[in-house]
Amino acid sequence: MSANADYPSADLPTITAEQMREVDRVVVDELGIQLLQMMENAGRNLADLAITRYHPSTCTILVGPGGNGGGGLVAARHLHNRGVTVTLALDGRDFPEVPAHQLGILRRMGVALAAEPTPGSLIIDAMIGYSLRDDPREPIAGWIDWANGQPSPTLALDLPSGLDASTGRVGNPCIVADATLTLALPKVGLGLAPQVVGALFVADISVPPSVYETFGLHLSSPFAAGAIVSVA
Repeated sequence: MSANADYPSADLPTITAEQMREVDRVVVDELGIQLLQMMENAGRNLADLAITRYHPSTCTILVGPGGNGGGGLVAARHLHNRGVTVTLALDGRDFPEVPAHQLGILRRMGVALAAEPTPGSLIIDAMIGYSLRDDPREPIAGWIDWANGQPSPTLALDLPSGLDASTGRVGNPCIVADATLTLALPKVGLGLAPQVVGALFVADISVPPSVYETFGLHLSSPFAAGAIVSVA
């Protein structure tokens, strides 16, 4: 397993879930950067961190029905293309248009799909993003308990499923991650629950720094040294 020193370090401000929703709105509605593009960036960076930090031979990706799950689906494609045996655990719910597009690609590629999680040398948590408002419900709650009982490390996308992005409330249940790759900027809740977050990294999903000026955050080039940075 690689250390955080493999990635440049950055001291970044934090934002709430409400602010992140506004960031997403501005990026899509005002700048024209589409969800498909941001999802691709998120998933590719997630796959890069998985390969660099864990060198997995097999990977089980726990996929929720929203945008967080879409990022996991993109990561599955990149991991598969880099020789990792990937299994996707899908809970059977319908996907919105953009994640459904990603899932269709994986079906055509022949990536293994399962209704329940199966062991792998790495587990990726792509179940719930910053939209969580209460404790996780079934079947995701059962998948969280399953992941926490596995000997393999878990890498969480954006934040561990079950953690409130704004308050840091650790839900019942909540993923206990070895590492978390959050997107764009760290969410406030991540710094309040290090016991479930693990090592924290931030990935560039192509949000221009000028977008954050709406919240009084003046960033120059937080990803000048690389698309993934370790939080100092």
